[in-house]
Amino acid sequence: MSKTTGFIAELVRAANEVEKLEPYEVSRLFDRSIDTIRDLRAQAGLAGDRRATDVVIDLGIASARVRDLSLEEIRDTLIDAASIIRALRMLVVEGGSGYPRP
Repeated sequence: MSKTTGFIAELVRAANEVEKLEPYEVSRLFDRSIDTIRDLRAQAGLAGDRRATDVVIDLGIASARVRDLSLEEIRDTLIDAASIIRALRMLVVEGGSGYPRP
């Protein structure tokens, strides 16, 4: 299992057990998600993708105000981060546009 795949699994596991997490743990997962997304975007050649930047900003805000978020908001954000990382990983691994090939 690759490091990225392991992190995706960690995010999903955390989302399923969000009530057991301390705020600092959630914040750390959000911050690691930001770093992973930035790294994968750079590898995929998407460093200037404005939409992806908005995701990074949203995760940064969520990390900063994690104590104000409901368990549902934390769960949703963790799942969103995992989905974004999974999609970016597919772009990097397949080296394609993310669209099915004919």
